[in-house]
Amino acid sequence: MPAGIGLGAHQIPVSTMAATLLRIHPDNPPMNRLMQAVEVLRKGGVIIYPTDTVYGLGCDIHNAKAVEKLCRIKGLHPDKANLSFICSDLSHITDYAHGITTPVYKVLKKALPGPYTFIFEASAKAPRYGGVKRKTVGIRVPDNQICTSLVRELGNPIVSTSIHDEDTLIEYSTDPDLIYEKYRSLVDLVIDGGFGNNIASTVVDCTNEDFDIIRQGAGDIEQYL
Repeated sequence: MPAGIGLGAHQIPVSTMAATLLRIHPDNPPMNRLMQAVEVLRKGGVIIYPTDTVYGLGCDIHNAKAVEKLCRIKGLHPDKANLSFICSDLSHITDYAHGITTPVYKVLKKALPGPYTFIFEASAKAPRYGGVKRKTVGIRVPDNQICTSLVRELGNPIVSTSIHDEDTLIEYSTDPDLIYEKYRSLVDLVIDGGFGNNIASTVVDCTNEDFDIIRQGAGDIEQYL
């Protein structure tokens, strides 16, 4: 067995144990299966899970070693990576984001849960990865029962980044079985919540008290402005 797999500019150690493939019904996720995934997160594991857009690669927001592993898998540096925080609802957002005005909050209430990533100035409580204070944070509240239930049961947000496909024509993998085959030796658990979307979230920069669309994705933010 090879010592590592090259993804990006990094060599990722290959695990001798294959990841667990956990099938969860997207509309009515059983609590016992959700708790299996939560336990993996609590133990510092990295998981792949469904959202309302593309499948995500995630771990516990407070586990720095897990975040480092996630970044190695994506070929990112923890102090420079544009990672999102997956929240179960709006209650977590003010813990990690600073400067949310009343007009912005009203838009969030209308748009979330939904296929959006909102960029805000990072608050003092935002975790430091790589020893560097984050200037901004990306906040997501996906319209997907599996991932929001995971966050709720875990008790805090999940750090997340999307699963990209190496095929530039496809860009995002949507088939959970194919995702599992690709990542089974790199992550601890893959949740099969059905086929994913192949369009990422719409990224909206709110750091200037305005709504600047950085990336147009699955969501149309204009309808809420």
